[in-house]
Amino acid sequence: MLTYLLRRLLLMIPTLLGITVVVFAVMAMSPGGITAQTLVGGANMKPQEKQALMAYYNKRYGLDKPAPLQYLHWLNNVSPIGFTQDEQGKYTGFSFAKGMDLGTSFMYGRPVSDILAERIPITLLLNLISLPLIYVTAIMVGVKAATDRGGRFDVFSNVSMLALWSIPTMLAGVLLIGFLANVQYLEWFPTAGISSREAQDMPFLPHMLGDRFVPGYLLDRLWHLVLPVICLTYGGSAMLAKLTRSSVLENLHADYARTARAKGLEEKDVLWRHVFRNGLLPLITSSAGLLPSLLAGSVIVESIFSINGMGQLAVEAVKGRDRELVLSITWISGFLTLIGYLIADFCYTLVDPRVTYD
Repeated sequence: MLTYLLRRLLLMIPTLLGITVVVFAVMAMSPGGITAQTLVGGANMKPQEKQALMAYYNKRYGLDKPAPLQYLHWLNNVSPIGFTQDEQGKYTGFSFAKGMDLGTSFMYGRPVSDILAERIPITLLLNLISLPLIYVTAIMVGVKAATDRGGRFDVFSNVSMLALWSIPTMLAGVLLIGFLANVQYLEWFPTAGISSREAQDMPFLPHMLGDRFVPGYLLDRLWHLVLPVICLTYGGSAMLAKLTRSSVLENLHADYARTARAKGLEEKDVLWRHVFRNGLLPLITSSAGLLPSLLAGSVIVESIFSINGMGQLAVEAVKGRDRELVLSITWISGFLTLIGYLIADFCYTLVDPRVTYD
C-alpha cells in the first residue's frame, strides 16, 4: 500500500504540470495574450511612469519573451528546486532548496501566497461543512427510501431528489436570496458575506448581556453560512441519495444478505453491517468527483453571496488576466482534486479488504 501511495504522489507531478500547461496556453492564446501593455492601465499615468512599469513587468515576469520561456520562468519560480536569480533577474546557479515563489499579483500588487492564505481557508470552510452534510443527508434519505421501496417516502424522496438535482446552483442562489434574504419577503438570512461587521467585536460564544441576547461570533458566522451551504449541498445530496438507494436495493436481496437473515441476525444488523457496507463502494467512487464539483460550485456560490473565497478570487483573476493568480489557483485546485481521488482509493481498502494495491 505504501508503494502505491508513493507512486500516486509521484504521478501527481506530471498531472499538475499538464494542467498548468493547458491553462497557460489558453491564457497566452487569448486575444491580446498577457503582455505588460495589457496590464498597465495608463489612464492617470505619465508616459515615463507607464514605460517604467512596463519595463518592470517585463523584467519581473519575462512578459517580453516567447510564451514557452514565460512558462518555464514561472515553473522555475514555483518549484522548490531550480535556478536562483539575483535582483536583476539573472540566473546565478542551481539550488535544491531555493523555496517556492508564487509571484506577485498583477491586480493586487501583493504576494500571491499572502492572498491565497486569506482566501483558501474560507473556501475550505464552506467545503468542509458541505461534505459531511451531503453524505449524512444522502445516506439517511437513500437507505430509508431503499427499505421503504414503493412506499410514500420512497416516491416522495425520488421526486424531490430528482427535482433538486435539476435545479442549477445559480438559480437556487438567486431564489434563496430573493425569498429568504430579501427585505420584501422573509429576510431571515443575510444577503452577502460570511460575518457581519458587528460580529468582529463580539465574544466567540453566545451569551446574555442584561436582557439582550448577543449571538456571538460563532452564531453570526453560522447564520451567514446557511444559504451558501444549502447551495453547495442540495445537488450533491440529491445525486448521492439516488445512488445510495440503488446500491442498497441491489444488495438487500443478495445471497449474503439472505444468508445473514437465515442465521438469525436482526434486520438492522443485516442492513448496516452487511448491506450498507457493500453498498458504500459506489458512494466512494462518486466521492472522488464530489470535491472537484464543490470547488467548481464555490466559484458560483461565492460570486452570488459576495464571499471573498478562492472561487470569487478565480473569477477576478481571470477577468484581470492575472497570470500568477490564475496559475496558482489552478495548481492548488488540481492538487486538491488529485488528493480527493487518492483518498477515495484508500477508502476502498477500508471498506472492502479484498481490494489491494500491492
